[in-house]
Order: sequence, then structure tokens, then C-alpha cells
Amino acid sequence: MLFSSDIRRPAVAGAFYPNSPSTLRRMVREFIDEAPRVDVDGRIIGLISPHAGYVYSGHVAGHAYKQVKGESYDSVVVMGPSHRMPFWGFALWAKGGFETPLGTVPIDEGLASELMSLNDGIKHLPQAHAYEHSIEVQLPFLQESLGEFKLVPILMQDYSEAACHSLASTLGECLKDRNVLIVASTDLSHYPEYDEAVRADRIVIEAVSKFDPAELRRRMDEHMRLGVPELHTMMCGAGPVYVLLEAAKLLGAGKVKVLKYANSGDVPFGDKGQVVGYMAAAIW
Repeated sequence: MLFSSDIRRPAVAGAFYPNSPSTLRRMVREFIDEAPRVDVDGRIIGLISPHAGYVYSGHVAGHAYKQVKGESYDSVVVMGPSHRMPFWGFALWAKGGFETPLGTVPIDEGLASELMSLNDGIKHLPQAHAYEHSIEVQLPFLQESLGEFKLVPILMQDYSEAACHSLASTLGECLKDRNVLIVASTDLSHYPEYDEAVRADRIVIEAVSKFDPAELRRRMDEHMRLGVPELHTMMCGAGPVYVLLEAAKLLGAGKVKVLKYANSGDVPFGDKGQVVGYMAAAIW
């Protein structure tokens, strides 16, 4: 289906977000326009953004992408969790492009090749991307906020300290002196009731705000051991966030700000008995 060419076709258009270009552009533009822009004393090099259906998390994602609206980056590295396919190492789509209803985003093939040459855990593995939504749903927001850019999409499944450090170190080495934005795609708690979700998500937000991946890992492990009913995970994209925090420090970032929090129970049709949390953050 998706391997007849180097163009990765949309897998969740019409489900997670509209497949009509005009409807999609209008929706994304409204999410971004309605979010405030914060003052930062530097250049944003990293964002954390949710990846649920836009009717649930799009307004949160808009807070992240408002901060880079109109900015110019040569490339964007988008890291997301693999929900569907197991693999070893890091799955890269290394050539061609990713298509959305808003057009095709070209892969930064030079940067992708350099990453693979520096770290043998980073492999061109297009089949891992075929039906995965965590990177795809970020792209219309990037297309609307940045316009032209090249993409380096990386999926993760191994969130161990060793794996995260390996990828972060490679990004720190490879992206130095490059004009690149890094996006970590993650949702927060799955699927406790509303108050328990808020409690778990607050722990994540506090730890992220300290800009310390080790603290984030420790506090999430502690809370998960409490056995909160139906709390399956506190961050489905914890690995991408660990990597982003570490890589951003290597690239000279010193500040992080959580911009918005909400969960699926906050929308009018949301079920407060079983929710998923969402966060937007910026690093500069």
C-alpha cells in the first residue's frame, strides 16, 4: 500500500483529522490562532505536542505550534512512539516525503543519511511508519506554522536510558550548527478517570518543567508503582520526550515552558470516566 514509492501516504486522514485540505487548513489555523504566544528570550529548538484526534487534542497542539508560527527552520526532526510495530533501535523514513492533505513534506535525505552513519541503531524502516499516526498528525500543524521545511521522522519503542542517551547524543552531535526544530510527539496518561489523570499528568508537567529527563523517569516510575486503576501509562511518547530534553541541553537550550494542559474529558463529548491527557511545551 505505502511502499510502491518513497512517498508515505496519509494513514489517518479522515479519522484523526479532516481529509479535506480546506477544512483541515481552517481547523489547524484556528487552533494556532486561538493560542497565545509567549515571550522567550532565545530561539525555540524543541516542542512537545500531543498526537490524538484533533477534536480531542488539537487545541493543545495549537499552543505548541503558535510559538513557531512564521519562523524558519531548514528541517524538523519529529520523534514519535511506535504504537503498532515492534522493532529494534530507531525507525527512520530516510528518503522521499510524507504526504498530507496539505501537500508533501520532503525528507531531509542528507541529514537522515548522516544520522544513520553516526548511529547504527538508526535504520531506514519504512514499514514501521506505514500505519503509525504519532508523526503524521504533527505535520499539518508544521505545514501551517512553518510553510516550507524538510522532515526527519523517527519512531521509537525502546525507552531505556541507554537507548534514549544514544539517540540524544547522536542528535546533539549531528544537529549542532544546524537550523533544526525537534518535536517530541506524546500524549500523557491513559486511561484513568478524570481526577486520577489530572494527578498523574501534574507529576509529568512538574518534572518536564525541571528540564531533567532523569527526574521525569524517576517520578513516573514511582507513580506507576502505586497501581492507579486503569493507568496504563503516563506518557506513551516518554522516549521521544527523554531524548528531546537531553538533546536540547546538548544543543544549548536552557529553558522549558509547559504551555497548555488538558485531557479528553475536557471536551464537551469527552468521557470523564476514562481519559487521555495532553500537554504542549516549548524548549529554547
